[in-house]
Amino acid sequence: MNTCHICGIPSDAGFFDASSIKDAPPPGQEVVLARYELHRNYCGMLLYFAQFTDQYAGDPTEVDTPGYQWQIRCNGQPRDPYLTFAHIINPWGLSGFPVYLRLDEGCILEFVVRNVGGNTQRTLTKVGGRLLGRYWYNTIYGGAPNPL
Repeated sequence: MNTCHICGIPSDAGFFDASSIKDAPPPGQEVVLARYELHRNYCGMLLYFAQFTDQYAGDPTEVDTPGYQWQIRCNGQPRDPYLTFAHIINPWGLSGFPVYLRLDEGCILEFVVRNVGGNTQRTLTKVGGRLLGRYWYNTIYGGAPNPL
């Protein structure tokens, strides 16, 4: 198997790109903005994520999202270092920064925003998220991958 000498990702790895823009969740609720499920016996790496809010789109100084918590989860568990954050880290539409976050075999990857309430002066109406990464067959299971 040929792998990249820098990152170790196999040269035949596939890409995933999941995104959506949705209505902001009401207080006490959360919404999944982007979701990708790795196939069984496949590993992956999250390379990039992006966030969108209607307020940030109108004014790029509105990076704080008080009352809202963002998480990147694998199998329902927040992934370090993105356990919980309350601001725009990678704005939608900009190239952003690569993250290189390794994903477990068969991981269900989700980008979630939760409205924890407490902010009545700045309520978001639209939120969005994007996850972009790569996946590949984990050769620890032997043989070659089956066609998807």
